[in-house]
Amino acid sequence: MDARPVLERVARGMAEVGLEAVLIGNAAAALRGAPVTTIDLDFFFHRSPGTVGKLKRLANRLNGTMIRPHYPVSGLYRISVEEEGLQLDFMGVIHGAKSYYSVRSRANWFPIGDTGLWVASLVDILKSKRAAGRPRDRAVLETLEKTLRAEEESKPKKGAGGATKRK
Repeated sequence: MDARPVLERVARGMAEVGLEAVLIGNAAAALRGAPVTTIDLDFFFHRSPGTVGKLKRLANRLNGTMIRPHYPVSGLYRISVEEEGLQLDFMGVIHGAKSYYSVRSRANWFPIGDTGLWVASLVDILKSKRAAGRPRDRAVLETLEKTLRAEEESKPKKGAGGATKRK
């Protein structure tokens, strides 16, 4: 399945309602080159009365339903688009992260269609998965660590006098 049309639609909807969030989890890892799969999109957002209203407007734009799972302490809001089998999870708190703004400061902008998405760094994705410690998170740690090593090896290295050179 080509996820690009779904990501474009979600990114466009988020831009239209003014919602800023960071894509995290396996979808973010896949955009960064990790060979992983997922059935949902996980986002980390700064929770406030204003952002909750934006989530409701996003659900309407996507012809979906926003539900609040029965464990409200999680800070999770889910947008479900039944006819497409699309599930978007927006979390105000994630394991292994001090704050939304700390994760956002290390995220990268990925252009998608006429807009884009903030995508968490592999370091933050790994921290979150390690801290969560669920079997499904532990199952992908080795793959994500290999992807992170490959990403770091491809970064330009600083030479003498501050000049950047490729490895």
